[in-house]
This record gives sequence, structure tokens and C-alpha cells, in this order.
Amino acid sequence: MAGARAPLLEVTGLAKAFGPTAVLRGASLRIAPASVHALLGANGAGKSTLTRILLGMERADAGAMRLGGARYAPASAEDARRAGVVLVPQERTLCPHLTVADNVTLGIEPAARAGLGIRDRERARAVARRAIALVAEGPDRLPLDAPAGELGVADRQLVEIARALAQGGLREDGRLAARLLVLDEPTSSLGHDDAARLFDRVRTLRDAGLAVLLVTHFLADVRAHADRYTVLRDGRVAGEGDPRETEPAQIVREMLGRALEVARARRAPGAPGAPPDAPGAPDAPGAPGAPDAAPPGGGEVVLDARDVAGVKRPQRASLALRRGEILGIAGLVGSGRTELLRVLAGLDPKRGGTVTLRARRGVGLLSEDRGGEGLMLGRSIAENVWLSPRAPRLAAPRSLRAGAARWIDELAIRAAGPDQRVGELSGGNQQKVQIARLLREDFDVLLVDEPTRGIDVASKAQVLSLLRELAASGKAIVLVSSQLDELVTTCDRIAVLRRGVLEPPRPASSWTEASLLLEASS
Repeated sequence: MAGARAPLLEVTGLAKAFGPTAVLRGASLRIAPASVHALLGANGAGKSTLTRILLGMERADAGAMRLGGARYAPASAEDARRAGVVLVPQERTLCPHLTVADNVTLGIEPAARAGLGIRDRERARAVARRAIALVAEGPDRLPLDAPAGELGVADRQLVEIARALAQGGLREDGRLAARLLVLDEPTSSLGHDDAARLFDRVRTLRDAGLAVLLVTHFLADVRAHADRYTVLRDGRVAGEGDPRETEPAQIVREMLGRALEVARARRAPGAPGAPPDAPGAPDAPGAPGAPDAAPPGGGEVVLDARDVAGVKRPQRASLALRRGEILGIAGLVGSGRTELLRVLAGLDPKRGGTVTLRARRGVGLLSEDRGGEGLMLGRSIAENVWLSPRAPRLAAPRSLRAGAARWIDELAIRAAGPDQRVGELSGGNQQKVQIARLLREDFDVLLVDEPTRGIDVASKAQVLSLLRELAASGKAIVLVSSQLDELVTTCDRIAVLRRGVLEPPRPASSWTEASLLLEASS
């Protein structure tokens, strides 16, 4: 077993505090060579700080690390790379206008002559070719001269891994010099099939002798692909073991310190804010080209889309969104889910079809790209909450901070206060700041794109519970999620977007995760 071997990496008693806040409190970790080790924990548990110390981006206050039996204390990311410890971050860092080869060798380009700053392009291509050979399924899968921006999401992720391996060093015979690869939420943007492809390559790298630290929130990935797991809670190790021999409920208890209630309390049909269709009753099919017919007892239609087509995706989408419901959109990555929301929100142009809005307070979009589009990470919580053309232009800063403090309290945002920078918050709390801005604007229609991407189990439960409360209060919500269990347990109706075409929605009670996946991939 992986856990019985002498460790490649051994971390003992690691402690780290930022001011008065202790983030790591004696954390320990043992990673075997040629293994996949999962690191789990709720947001704020200390996972990011631990990995930043491993990668030389932070220095520990106390504790010790050993790599391959020798003392390991990197003073910088470059020190870590020289020691063979490399990272693939959660947020993508490829330059879309550069080729695959240029992206792989970016920052480590071999020089033709020392000191002259002239790049040796042939040597650079040789490095890129060796790195790509380690992650590609075939010689033509990732052409070196292909622009990175033209690749699919899964292939871009493989290029990220190839670049990390190249940074850790490659021997002339193509063997790895890197010893430990840190993958931070590698499947958060991938669909089921693409995630499976990625883990096929991870297993190949493991079998070639590489150790992989998998930082993730997806328990299914851990149970299917990890040899061992470690759970952090409040900066301490709360559990570890073989994920195949541990029930998911036990891992959740270790993460949270308590059992997690996940049962859905469905609203009674016909009640205020109730689902517009009775459980198990299929929607009546509409006429060709028309949105689904309103089931008996449904609320008023506030957003009516007919035969909507985007520039590339979707190809055809019709829906009727009703007040008080959550309409889920399922589909594989690349099916056009995000593009559909952006067209409905008026952010992307329409190539055809009509969108009719009957909502006095308008439409708000929660972006899946919270770091690049949804939030200003360098600004305060208060500034982000009030970021809107609707915000009062002459309001006193004290008033804005007081308003933000209200949302911090109502949404239980873990923060030092409204003046704290959003970039300093955990992923789950950043997501709550996005939601706070939508709630402050009091939109009637909420288009919610991957609201639980990259956040922990407890924060997921809070966000999904909040969406159900908003629907019960009369909001109309479209929810896009790659997590099929979230759609089944949260939504009133679910429609599948398949190959750019949105199928008629059906009651959530008539779907299972398996049937959704089958419908989306057929």
C-alpha cells in the first residue's frame, strides 16, 4: 500500500499564523513516492497555507519538512522547483495567444548563448516535446504549434501539467526530474469525461514514479483515484487513511467536526414559492420551437426565451422561467451552459431567437469566474458588494461599510470586516460576497453559474440552502452546475443542454445523477 512505504515528503508539526490568526496548528503530512495523496478540508482549514509552504511561497513559523529523507525548507518557489516540487494552480495561467510549446517553456526558455538573452528555439521545442509526451494520450493529441486558446478545457489542463513538469526539470531520456506535483482543484472546471481523462494521465505519471498531492473538494475523485487522504480542520489533522476503506460520511465528519445534513426539504406544490410542478409529473411538451408549457399551478413567467442562439453556443435554447422556482441546466463542459446564461443576461450577443423579460428588478448574473470576472480581488468587501451602476454615487464610505457589514452578518461571511480585501477570503466566502451583491441589488431573476465551484462541503450546503430560500421568497433562478447531485437535490426542474440544444425541462424528481449524465452524453 502507498501509505506503508517510506515517505517521499514528511511534514511534522507545521505551524503558521498571520498576525493573531493561527492558520496551521501543528499539521503533519506523509506522502509516499509514486502515489496520489488527497488533501481535504473546509475553506479556511489551512490547505492553501500548507501547500504554499511546500511550494516555497510562505515560510512556516514552526515545524519541519523532509523531502527524500533530506531537510526541506524552500525559501522561494524557485527553490521548490529545483527540489522537484511543482504546482498546477486552480486558476488557469496559460497565455491563449501562445503556442503549446511556448506555454510549456514560458519562463524556462533555454538560452542559445549565456548572457545574450537569445532563446534556443530548437532546445525549447525539445523540452516541450518531452513534457507533452508525458501527459498526452498520443503524439497528435496536443500539437506543439497549436495556440493554447484553441484547445479544449481538458487539453489546456494537460498543458498546465506539462509546464509544471518542465519547470521541475526533465532528463534527456524523457524521465521526470520532478518528484512531487501539487494539483489544486484540477477537475473543478471539467466535466465527467474530461475529468476521467485527466486522472488517466495522473495515474500514468504516478506509475512513472511521480508523487501527486491532490487538493480537492470532490470526494468522488478522492475515492476513485487517491491512494491516501489527509483531512485538515482548523489547521490540524482531523483524519487520514485509505479513501476506499472510508465512507464518504466519515470523511465529511472529519472535515466538519459533525455530520452534514444534506436532505432536501421540498416545498409543497401549490404553496407560495412552491415548485411549479408536482413531483413526478412530466412537463407537457410545447409546440416545436416554443418553450416548455407551464404546468398546472405554475408561477408567472418572468423570463421567456424562444429559440435563442449565441454566436457559437447555444445553437437553440427555449425556456420559460417562473417566479419561485429553481430551473437547473445540466450538460457537459462545452455544451454552451455558460454561454446561454451570458446571452440571457445580455452580456453576449444573440445570433437568433427572442428573450422576453417580465421582471421589474431585472436580471443578475453570478459568474463562474469569480476571480477574473465576478469580483475585484484587490478591493474590499464593501467595494465589491456596492459595485454596480445602481449603487448610490454620493453615499458616504461609512454608509457603504455599514451596508456591507449587514450582508457579512446575514450570509455568515467569515471576514475581519467590510474593509478586508476579498482576495484574502476563502473561496466559499468570496462566493458569498458575489451573492451579497446580487441580493443587495434585489434582482427578480438570478442566473447562477457554478456557484459551488472550488468551495468546501459546508460552504456548498450553505450556498445551495440560500438559493432555495431565495426561490421560496419569490426569486426566479437558473442554476448551472457540473455537480449533478446538486441539481437533483436543489432544483425544481432540470433541462439538459446537449450539443448546443436545450431539451425541454422535466421535474427534478424524475431525474437521477445517472440519467442526467446519460442524457447529456448521448
